[in-house]
Amino acid sequence: MDVGVYTFATDRDLVPQRFAQEVEARGFNSLMLPEHSHIPVQRTTPYPEAYGGGVLPDFYQRTHDPFVALSFAAAATTTLRLGTGICLLALRDPVHTAKSIASLDFLSGGRFVFGVGFGWNADEFPNHGASFDRRHTVVREKVQLIRRLWTDDVAEFDGREVRLEPSWAWPKPLQRPHPPIYLGGNGPLTMRHAAEWADAWYPTGPLDDPDLTRAAPVFRKMVADAGRDPSSVKIAIAPAECDERRLESLALNGVDECNVAVMGSTEVEIMEKLDALALARSRAL
Repeated sequence: MDVGVYTFATDRDLVPQRFAQEVEARGFNSLMLPEHSHIPVQRTTPYPEAYGGGVLPDFYQRTHDPFVALSFAAAATTTLRLGTGICLLALRDPVHTAKSIASLDFLSGGRFVFGVGFGWNADEFPNHGASFDRRHTVVREKVQLIRRLWTDDVAEFDGREVRLEPSWAWPKPLQRPHPPIYLGGNGPLTMRHAAEWADAWYPTGPLDDPDLTRAAPVFRKMVADAGRDPSSVKIAIAPAECDERRLESLALNGVDECNVAVMGSTEVEIMEKLDALALARSRAL
C-alpha cells in the first residue's frame, strides 16, 4: 500500500514547495491538496461529522489555489506524485481545468493525480452560478469533457449539463491515457459513481467503517457490476489520522493507497507529525 499525505496548504503554513520537499525526503508517495475558493460568512451548511463536525475550521477559508500551489511543489521535487484532494469541479470551468492539469502533468514529468469531488458545502455554489442539486451529473460530465480534451486531437462533447464544440487543445498530459482520476466521498452514491467511471475511489473513511473492512469488498463488487475489472480501479483513502495498526488494517483490506492529513500550528509540530507517520509506515508495511 502506498502512503502519502494531504494538507490544507494556507498562507499561515509552510509554503507548498518546502512542505513537498519534506514529504518527498521521508519517502512518501504523494502529496494531495484540497480546494476551497472562498467560504461565505453566512453559512447554512453544517460541517460534516465525517470531517470532524462542529465549527468549520479556519483553514477552509485560507487555502491556496491548488494548481498554483502544486506547481510550486512540482518545481521543488523530483519523484513525489502531486494531486488535488479534492478539486471542486462542479464550481470550475472544465476547459481551463483540463488545460491547467495537462500543463502541470507535462511539466512535472507525469506526476499529477486528479482528485475530484461533488462538494458538501452548498453555501459555495451560488457565487459560482452552480447548482448544488445537479452537482453529481455536472461533475460526471465535466470529467468526460476533460478526458476528451486530454486524449482526442479534436475534442468535442455534448452532454446534458456541459458541451464543447470541436476543439484543439495541447499540450496533452504526459501520462497515458491521462492522469488518474480519483473520486472523493464516503456515501453509496459516490461509491457507485466511482465504480462506473473513476480510476480510484477516494473516501475519508466512513465513521462506522474507518478501515473499509465492509466497504472495500462492496466497492469491488460494484465495479464488477458496472462491467469493469475490479483490479483496474484503485481504492484509496484520506483519513484525518493513521497509526501503525490502522495502516496494517487498511493494507489487509486491500486498500491501494492511504494519504494521511498532516497539519500543525508550527513547523516543529508539522515535522514531528511527518516523522511519526513515516515511522508508523515503516513498521506497518
